[in-house]
Amino acid sequence: MNGRARLTKMRAGTSLALSSVAQFDVTDFRRAILDAVAEGERIGALFAAEAPQSDAVDLYAILADDSQSVFRVGRSRLASDAYPSLTEECPQAHLFEREIAEQFGIRPEGHPWFKPVRFHRSYRAGRDAWGRSPNEPPVVGDTDYYRVQGDEVHEVAVGPVHAGVIEPGHFRFQCHGERVFHLEISLGYQHRGIERRLVGGPNKRTVHYMETAAGDTTVGHATAYCHNVEALAKSAVPIRAQALRGVALELERLANHTGDLGALAGDVGFLPTQSYCGRLRGDFLNLTAMLCGSRFGRGLIRPGGVAFDADGLRAEQMCERLNAAHRDVSDAVKLLWDSASVQARFEETGPVSRDVCDELGLVGPAARACGAARDVRQDFPSGIYRFAQIPIATWHTGDVFARAYVRWLEIERSIAFVREQLSSLPAGPTRQPVSDLAPEHLAVSLVEGWRGEVCHVALTDAQGRFARYKIVDPSFHNWTGLAMALRDQQISDFPLCNKSFNLSYCGYDL
Repeated sequence: MNGRARLTKMRAGTSLALSSVAQFDVTDFRRAILDAVAEGERIGALFAAEAPQSDAVDLYAILADDSQSVFRVGRSRLASDAYPSLTEECPQAHLFEREIAEQFGIRPEGHPWFKPVRFHRSYRAGRDAWGRSPNEPPVVGDTDYYRVQGDEVHEVAVGPVHAGVIEPGHFRFQCHGERVFHLEISLGYQHRGIERRLVGGPNKRTVHYMETAAGDTTVGHATAYCHNVEALAKSAVPIRAQALRGVALELERLANHTGDLGALAGDVGFLPTQSYCGRLRGDFLNLTAMLCGSRFGRGLIRPGGVAFDADGLRAEQMCERLNAAHRDVSDAVKLLWDSASVQARFEETGPVSRDVCDELGLVGPAARACGAARDVRQDFPSGIYRFAQIPIATWHTGDVFARAYVRWLEIERSIAFVREQLSSLPAGPTRQPVSDLAPEHLAVSLVEGWRGEVCHVALTDAQGRFARYKIVDPSFHNWTGLAMALRDQQISDFPLCNKSFNLSYCGYDL
């Protein structure tokens, strides 16, 4: 029997009793994941959790079936501190397995490049997958870097401290002259331990952890969290609140996509678009501030709905400002597409093939730029997206141009969506009370953040509190895509390729 068929199916927006989750021995668990991926499904999350009232560890897999809009869920209780790695046969699993090893001291035997992800102690005292002494704390950044040997091959190290006001991250290039053979990306310099702090929640601090998991994705992460709480509490959200959540999510996308196009223009020295888009990003952020008082949407998304409303006058004013921003951003970006010198730098720079995209499980604009019509708003619609769909924007070349052009297509479509929602906001309340969470249940939520798929998984204990809360930011899927984009490229192309992905350090380093 195909192992995939034994996985438990569930829909977005629902919860499932833990006793209903399909349980496998580790060999069958591994086979089920590989079968599902072979059928075109993606690993949304692969993580470990302490088994209740036991020293054992359970592995959980969340597979996303885009074609049927369902999740397939399975788990396996490990009999030892090792299991056969998936990575050789399923590259999507490579970072997840390294993360499991670091968090729980569980070793994926046969992992082709086994090393720490974030340089912290195991959650389980005395368990270390690398054989370090319990009294030997990991040294941040101390890892076994990949090296290429050969005549005239040289190594270039960048970071972790950078010239800009950004978080630390280390990039190590193996080069022959200007040609990059391999880029290795090492992060985890500012591990915050957010997932561990969520255990025992939800409480007053929980939503603030969610809003700052990746600060430029405040609305995306807060919405995913609220979806899980509402599913576990079996609470409905008023339709007006669903519309306002959609408006906030698309405004977040508009601000960041506009800023990215300006930054890409700046990386190739095209100052007109850079200067315009820098201001216009602020215009979209200010629209979010009109809605809730925070340019980043903090305080807006809450379990049961939203904490702020937009009356008729405010919605009308927001539409007027949106229309003005649309005109300006259209003019600014047209300059970009009309410049032959810009296109010469964008086209065929940093390409990622569709095959590599699928093998790595890339998400968001990075995947859609490779021709993958992969968008949670269509594949796993929730909230207002069940009633008002946004066409998926794709391109096929997988290069810097494609990643930029997909952003522009999404800007156009998000503006149309926001305008439609603000012009016809449904009547009714904006928030409903949320009851207690179901004990010993599991909930999964997917939200299409501006970088891509935001995945949250919640497990509750016998008291209905979080026993484990797993967050997968889209950057976790996509950092390896950036490394692949630099293969056989000029090292001078790195800033442009890096900006075309624009991934999060803090969203990775939870």
